[in-house]
Amino acid sequence: MKKRFLLLFLLSISFLTAQETRDTLVVGYTPAAPFIIDEDGLLEGINVWLWQRVAEDLNLEFEMRRMPFADMLEAVKKGEIDVSINPLTITSDRIKEMGFSRSFFASHSTVVVAEKNSWQKIKQFVKAVFHMNFLRGFLLLFVILMFFGFLIWLFERKKNPDHFRPGQKGLWDGLWWSVVTLTTVGYGDKAPATRWGKIAALGLMFSGLLFVSGLTASIASSLTVNQLTDSVDNFSEFKEKQVGTVRSSSSYDFLKVHFFKNVNQYDGVVEGLQELKAQNIDAFIYDEPILRYRIQKDSSLNHLEILPMKFDVQFYGFGIKKGRLPLQQAISQRILEIIETTEWGIVLAEYGLNEI
Repeated sequence: MKKRFLLLFLLSISFLTAQETRDTLVVGYTPAAPFIIDEDGLLEGINVWLWQRVAEDLNLEFEMRRMPFADMLEAVKKGEIDVSINPLTITSDRIKEMGFSRSFFASHSTVVVAEKNSWQKIKQFVKAVFHMNFLRGFLLLFVILMFFGFLIWLFERKKNPDHFRPGQKGLWDGLWWSVVTLTTVGYGDKAPATRWGKIAALGLMFSGLLFVSGLTASIASSLTVNQLTDSVDNFSEFKEKQVGTVRSSSSYDFLKVHFFKNVNQYDGVVEGLQELKAQNIDAFIYDEPILRYRIQKDSSLNHLEILPMKFDVQFYGFGIKKGRLPLQQAISQRILEIIETTEWGIVLAEYGLNEI
């Protein structure tokens, strides 16, 4: 009798264990091209391919469940889903609430801004031209022209009245001669005839040449500085501006830690980029490969520009329900084996990606 009960007990344990191993995993995802692409219910992308290979090799049964990113993240933390196949950044805060597979891709964050239209570029140019230092230079140039114009008239008015008339008209002749001489136009309608007049002309030529060269350099510098200021290369310059990112993402955590004051959160990348296109925000900050792929594939976003800056290096992994250590280890081992193959490099290349 005891043997029968023992046998039934062992069979029950065996059945329950087998049943547990055959449980269907609930796998959550949020579209994040090129890692997860969901077009009319047809799933593809780097992470989809990787997960299907892992599940096939480990003989895992699963069902896919599409969810908003923030909800999916909470579902993994609460154990409502078993795995998230999104490219989740492995952070110290997240690892306290969920397990992670071995990292399969490294990336970084970047900044997207809207390209300036023609009117904005014209305003930028006008602003540079009418910069205070620039106007001071023109005022000084006018003073130089007036000074040498007066000198030439003073020296030439008596001995060369045909070119430099007496009175107020002669002052105009002197100014006209100064401008023509300094700009090297050289009409030849007015020229000094006296020794002191020629000396004054030499003074204008040499001093004017040096001054105009400096003024030209100042103009170029002013325009260049404005252009460089407009094309920022440091994410810190956006701290006072209105920026956007994906809700509950590691990019949002990064921005808050680095004291960004005006951060708008969106449910997805497309929504945020559309807000940037409508100029409701000044910049959108998120993972570089996802932003680049989306802008390249969507012609309506052609006027958005990815700035050449890299920060917040991230390592992607699958999120796994806490307490599923054997599953976590099995998935990590298989991922490691797959990404060491040449096939993994081919898959990345198909979607235009390379490891950093």
